[in-house]
Amino acid sequence: MLLLGMLIAHSRHGYQINEIIEHNLGYLIDIKKSTAYTILDRLSEAGFVSMTTEQEGNRPPRKVYSITPSGERQFYQLLRENLEMLDLQYFEEDIGMMFIDHLSTEDAKEALLHKLQKVDQQIENYKQVPHHEIGVGVNIAVNHHLHLLHAEKEWLKQVIGELSRHNPI
Repeated sequence: MLLLGMLIAHSRHGYQINEIIEHNLGYLIDIKKSTAYTILDRLSEAGFVSMTTEQEGNRPPRKVYSITPSGERQFYQLLRENLEMLDLQYFEEDIGMMFIDHLSTEDAKEALLHKLQKVDQQIENYKQVPHHEIGVGVNIAVNHHLHLLHAEKEWLKQVIGELSRHNPI
């Protein structure tokens, strides 16, 4: 859906797509250049994307990708499905929480305070993301991450407080 969505507005060559992902969307998704090219090739094989080769001057030829009408239909279907889905989150760190009683209260609080610092750093990182002027979608996604991080921060403070009340050091 990401790659089809990037081609909705206009055709792009692979380098442009990877630059946008790396410099504008890297804080929201993790996709490698090789993966993007592989997916673009698959989308082309499926008829969702067309590929042409263009050459400017002495520069090496480059592939230019464009979305096809069937690719547009596929994109809009995927977009609606994505917006409707509820993606239940499973947090690996919850396993640690299940066994937190095996640490001293001091050690548990120290570990959670370190985590709280990391959350604060992530919040600051997201606050530094430039505001996107074209469309609101990227801004909404960044704001979603910020809200989740703020909720995580408040929850961690609550857990640290609860540990202090139940097991004073």
